[in-house]
Amino acid sequence: MPRKSPQEVPVHMWMALLSLVMVQLCIAMVTDPSRTAHSKMDLGDLDDDNEYKPTEANVERRGEEGEEKEGGGRFTESTSPPLKCQRCCDSGEQLPPPYPYPAYQVVPQINITILKGEKGTRGERGHYGKAGKSGGLGPRGAAGMKGNKGSIGIPGEPCKTYYSAFSVGRKKALHSNEYYQVVVFDTEFVNLYKHFNMFTGKFYCYIPGVYFFSLNAHTWNQKETYLHLMRNEQEVVILYAQPSDRSIMQSQSLMLELEEKDEVWVRLFKGERENAIFSDDFDTYITFSGYLIKAKTEV
Repeated sequence: MPRKSPQEVPVHMWMALLSLVMVQLCIAMVTDPSRTAHSKMDLGDLDDDNEYKPTEANVERRGEEGEEKEGGGRFTESTSPPLKCQRCCDSGEQLPPPYPYPAYQVVPQINITILKGEKGTRGERGHYGKAGKSGGLGPRGAAGMKGNKGSIGIPGEPCKTYYSAFSVGRKKALHSNEYYQVVVFDTEFVNLYKHFNMFTGKFYCYIPGVYFFSLNAHTWNQKETYLHLMRNEQEVVILYAQPSDRSIMQSQSLMLELEEKDEVWVRLFKGERENAIFSDDFDTYITFSGYLIKAKTEV
C-alpha cells in the first residue's frame, strides 16, 4: 500500500496532534519546580492565619534541594524562596503571602437527626407582657334565654300614712245682715291635729291632696237659705232653699284638691234678701265635715 504524503493527511488529525502536544507541555510546566518559585511550598508552612511561615523541617529540605540548583544558592530559615520575580526598579517591600486565603478542608457530613437529644424540661413561666390597647366595641350579641323567676325580695318600709279629718256643728241660729258672715261652729265632734280652727270657723290645709267635704243646714220658715262653700275667697258650691211655710234639711257635698295653706269655710249671704239658718240649744241642726282621701305625696 503506498504511503501518504504530509499534504494528504487530514486536517483534523493535525489538530488533534497539536492539542496533545499542548497538554503535555502544560503538565510539564506545572510539575517542573523551576517554572514556579513556590511550587515546593508545603501546607505546613502556613500558620493559623494562613500566612507563609516555613517550618524547620521544610527549611532543611529546601536547603538540600537548593544545592542542586545552578549557582549553588541555598535557602535558609532566614531567607525564604522568592515568591515572585522582582526587577531592579521594584521596591523592597515584602510581597503578600502566596496563600492569603484559608485552606479549605473536606468536612464529613453528619446526620443531625442521629445526634438529637431527649426533650428538655419545661422552663419557668415568663413575666406578663404589657397590656395591649383596648379593642373596639364588638357587635351586639343575640338575646339570651329567659331566666328563672327570682325569689321574693325583702319587704320594704311601710308607706307613711297621712290623716286629716274634722266634723263640727252649730246650735245657734244665724240671720243675715248687710255684710257677708262666716258661719262659726260651736260644737267639735272630730278635729284631728286641730286642722279646723274653731275660733275662725275655717279648715286649714296642712297636707296637700284630695279632700271630701259635706255641709248640712236646716232652713227657716218663710225665709230664704243662701250659703256658699268657700275655698279661700272663691265661691265653690252653693246651698240654697227658697222661702217656704215649712222648714227642711238641706245638704251639699263635694271633693276638692287642695294645696298647702288653702282654707275652706262656709259663708252666709248678705242681707239683700232676708235669709237665715235654724238651730237651737237642744239639738244640732247645722254640721260641717271634711277629711283627706289621698295625700298628694302618695299620688
